[in-house]
Parts: sequence; C-alpha cells; structure tokens
Amino acid sequence: MIEMKNIHKAFGANKVLLGVDFELKDATVHALMGENGAGKSTLMKILSGVHTYDEGQIVRGGEDVNYTNLKEAEKAGVVFIHQELNIWPELTVLENLFIGNEYTRFGLLDMRLMRRKAEEIFERLKFRINLNRRAGDCSVGQQQMIEIAKALMMDAKVLIMDEPTAALTDSEIEVLFGIIGDLRKSGVSIVYISHRMEEISEISDEITVLRDGRSVMYKETASTDYNEIVRAMVGRDLDDQFPERDHDTDEETVLAVRNLGNKSHPVMDVNFELKRGEILGFAGLMGAGRTEVMRTLFGVDKGSKEVEIGGRSVKIDRPPDAIRHGLGFITENRKSEGLILDFSLVDNMTMPSMGSFSKGGFMKRKDEYDFADLMIRRMNIKSGRKSVASELSGGNQQKVVIGKWIGSQPEILILDEPTRGIDVGAKREIYHLINELTERGMSIILISSEMPEIIGLSDRVAVMQEGRLRGILERGKINQENIMTLATGGKLDE
Repeated sequence: MIEMKNIHKAFGANKVLLGVDFELKDATVHALMGENGAGKSTLMKILSGVHTYDEGQIVRGGEDVNYTNLKEAEKAGVVFIHQELNIWPELTVLENLFIGNEYTRFGLLDMRLMRRKAEEIFERLKFRINLNRRAGDCSVGQQQMIEIAKALMMDAKVLIMDEPTAALTDSEIEVLFGIIGDLRKSGVSIVYISHRMEEISEISDEITVLRDGRSVMYKETASTDYNEIVRAMVGRDLDDQFPERDHDTDEETVLAVRNLGNKSHPVMDVNFELKRGEILGFAGLMGAGRTEVMRTLFGVDKGSKEVEIGGRSVKIDRPPDAIRHGLGFITENRKSEGLILDFSLVDNMTMPSMGSFSKGGFMKRKDEYDFADLMIRRMNIKSGRKSVASELSGGNQQKVVIGKWIGSQPEILILDEPTRGIDVGAKREIYHLINELTERGMSIILISSEMPEIIGLSDRVAVMQEGRLRGILERGKINQENIMTLATGGKLDE
C-alpha cells in the first residue's frame, strides 16, 4: 500500500534519518520499533505531512506522494495519533473531538449531530465521559481516549498510533485491541509504535526496527522473538531487566502520611509510611487515585493531610514547601508539567537546583554545563545540552525530567509513570539508576501502570481502589493476583 524508500531527514546539523526503508501493506498491523531517538516518530511525521523529507521517495498505490501538511494527509486518509497529546485544555471534550472538523447546518454548528456522533464513538470504545467536561481536567488516560476517538471519527485508510496504550488501563487496552482488529478486517492499515513487547506480539503482523536513523530489521512478527527484537533495537543483548534488591525493612521511617484526603478527586483517608532507601510502589486501575494522592501530598492540589518527615511534623501547602522539605516529583505529564519546552536541556535540568549552581548572586554556568553533560551521558540522552527540549523524542524528554529532579538531590522522590513511552534499553538504564539512588539513601515512591515494573522494582506495594488505600503488600506477597484482587475491591486470604 505504501512504500517509503531511502528516507533522509535532518534538523540543522542533527541527522535523524539516514536512509530508512519502510513498507506498509494493505489491512495489516505493522509494528515500528526502536530506541528513543531512533527516528520512529520522525518517519511517521513525514508520512503524515508534519515534516518533509530531505531525500527519498514515498509511493502509495503505485504513485509518488508527498503530503505537505497534516490536513492534506488526513484528507487522503492518513491519520496520526501522536504520543504527545494534542488536547486543547480550555475546550470541552466535545469541542476537542470536532475542532477543525465541525458539523454545520444552515451555516451554524450542529451541536446535536456532533453530540450524537461523539456518543456513538465512545460507545464503540466502551468508554464513558462527560462531553461537557473541560478537557484539561481529564486525566492523561482520558485524554488519550479522546485522541483515539477523534482519529476513529475520520475515514482513515492508514492509522498511525504512537504509544496509544501508555496511559490506558488493561480493560481499555483490551477494547482498543478489539477495535484495531475490526479496523484491520475492514481494510485499514495500521502503523503501531510501542515499546511494550507483549503488545507487539499480540496484535502486529510485521515488524520494522529502526536504530540510529536506519532500518535494521524487517520481519513477520511470527518469525521473530523478544531477544532478536531487543538485539536489533540496541545492538546488543540485555542482561536482567530489573536489578537485584536487598532493602532492609527495618530502616527508619523518612515519611509518614496520615489522613490524606482530597474532595475534588475524590481521595480519602490515605495513610502510609516510607522507609529510608525503600521503593514503595503504588498500584491500581486508572482513576483509582494514585496520582491524586501524590499531587495532594506535594501541594500541587489542595487537600487535607498530616505529614511527618524524619519524625518531624511539616506543612506542605505548595510545591515549593515540598521541595524545601526534600521532596521531588516527576509527574506523569512531562509535556505540560515536567518541562519548559522552549528551554534548553541544561536550563531544564538545573531549574529545581539553581541555588547549588550560583555564588554571590551569579550563576556558575560551567558547573551547570558539567552537571548537564554528566546527566546526558549517564542517561544516554541523544542530544546536546544546548538543544531545545521540544526537539527531543518523548523518551528523551522523560530522561531530562528525571535528570532534573536527580540534580536537586531530594531525600524523597515521587516517580509517576517514569518509563512511559521509553524503550526497553532506556527502561533498564532507568531501573538501575533508581536502584542506585536508593542505595545512596534516597527513598522513592513509584506509580506505574505496568505490572512487571511494579513487581520487579518495589520493596512494598500500596494498592489503591476508588480513592482509598486498600492494602500494602509486603515483599513476599507482591504478585499480580494479589495486586489485582485489592485493585478491584477484593480481599486477600489471611
């Protein structure tokens, strides 16, 4: 259906694609894989008219094509669901669905028809949401479903999905996979970008792997396996994904949270403790309240709570209070809350810890550069310190956010979905970095929707359900069955 031949693309001196070949057949799901910065999103942005290529050829149905903008590609049936969500936060869910594609009658907006169409598509997705709700008040997972619904409302012949399940629950993923199967049966071709190996093997027909701007592997999914894909992505074998943990449960308590509540979300009566050097996982289904607990604790959202740090009662009303008391928070939404996209890497990384890079009221720029260079090397960020954050891939942006908070040297670090949209090699690097930080005495609260991540990293796991903490699992009882039992309102056998 579509052939992309010898595609080259550079942004200034940064050469992103160095002769990529990619072929998409009719009515297939084609997985596009590679490490962060390998060029996957850039290649698809070229196909969908966001970028133009510098050299190469795109053939569709035997004819050369070159879409010069997103609208032109969408009219030709090429629709791109981006990893970084294109939500207008001040508009309602309904307005976001139809912006730029409104239905009119006699020159006026036909709100009744648009509402009916929206209800039909959400019914198909088995997803309930108030169409009048402000989109900015929706969770990242809900915003992802809005983007998927928006794409399905167009007459797509080619659908590009960039990490579509990163913020979805297991039940929502199951529904999405069913829809992908239906679309394939109806003749739609799908490019599926994901770092989740289990998804790739479940739904894709073919796989192309990119590495360092080149296509290095093309195979039918059934004829390859996890290890071969990883070797193609990173150019080497990976050792065990999760590091060995040997945390002493008798360590001192560094954080105690009592009676945390937030009527706006709602979250109620949350109580937990965090030990020195511990990784305390927070698990639960989407909407269970994990993120809301941490936002309330950190002072991002208003709510009631009693907090002790190091045995001393403290008051945290705003994020600066939390930072002053030794807390750091890597939020799940890196684009709007974790980065200033127009700033350079060095400016983003040093922002929470500017005091340590100044003397006599003047910034020590060399110290800032040295720190940024260290974190870029340590986290394998594929860009220089002066690069603008908006130019990075989603995974490399996430690494910058992590490096930013490490630089502030908090005693307690909250990680909300720290590896969302990050490739398998980078995940391993981050897992070992997290382990290294705890060995130095840092205590970590980890929120993750990936069950292997929670099980593989956590010393204990707190499980949320409908705004309440249903239980905390000790190391010997951390498994998928126990977590899901508590997450769905069940009780564990004594």
